Amino acid sequence: MLKRIAIVLLAIVGLSLQSCTPASLNLKSYVNTYQGYEFLYPNGWVEVKVNNGPDVVLHDLIEELENVSVVINPISDNKTLAELGSPTEVGYRLSKNAIAPPDSGRQAELVSAESRQVGDELYYLLEYAIKLPSQQLRHTLASVVVRRGKLFTFNLSTSEQRWEKAQDLFRKVVNSFSVY
Repeated sequence: MLKRIAIVLLAIVGLSLQSCTPASLNLKSYVNTYQGYEFLYPNGWVEVKVNNGPDVVLHDLIEELENVSVVINPISDNKTLAELGSPTEVGYRLSKNAIAPPDSGRQAELVSAESRQVGDELYYLLEYAIKLPSQQLRHTLASVVVRRGKLFTFNLSTSEQRWEKAQDLFRKVVNSFSVY
């Protein structure tokens, strides 16, 4: 009888603790040892195979337009991120060349641009509000870093509605991106 009571109490405690778990426990780890980067992503997202595009793309099973991707481009002359420009300058160039290039029909507004140092690496964190040709509003966060002569760009994109509900989680995801 005592065993049953103990089991029931453990189950109740376990269930109550489960409802108090931080959002980071609902994140999974993605590691690419070949390219040398890693990040966390929401549980329930799956990898999508893409040809001639980003190194990796993962999207939500339900909200397929909600996704993360990593794009890797070579940098000429082995420049550092700081040599490429300030966070605002790099964010503006990224918006004009990749997020909303001419003739794409998209409009991107750089909402914020900041830098953070993690160990020896300098990262730029960029936030965009994007208007698609369909007039749909999207929100994109990006983490940019230069390592081994390459520019790594980690992007998270979601609808504006979803952004309002999940921005804390999405910021954790973008801040988890690291290169080595």
